[in-house]
Amino acid sequence: MDEITRDAVVSIAAFAAIFGILYVFVITRHRERMTMLDKDLFPSAFNSGKSSNAQTLKFGMLSVGIAIGILAGHVLTYYYDVAKSTSFLSMLFLFGGLSLIANYLIVRKSRD
Repeated sequence: MDEITRDAVVSIAAFAAIFGILYVFVITRHRERMTMLDKDLFPSAFNSGKSSNAQTLKFGMLSVGIAIGILAGHVLTYYYDVAKSTSFLSMLFLFGGLSLIANYLIVRKSRD
């Protein structure tokens, strides 16, 4: 099997797996809600109470943290001769985690 065929098969398999996971999630959610309606319960019980702005802030801060982590990993690799895999992975987790901690502090302060 040549390289192009292998890449095509892997890409198709990845998209099929993602589609399958999303399909099962949506169908299961729909069935749960229909069952709740049959039992005269309201699907609003699934709402977690978090506002969509809090989720948007969380994912936005995480994305910024990951981007800063990539840049910091590049700086460590280029200027300080740290191994590429170590610097990128450690900086991604460090800045991603710091952004989530900062998000928690912002949300907690806004609720008080």
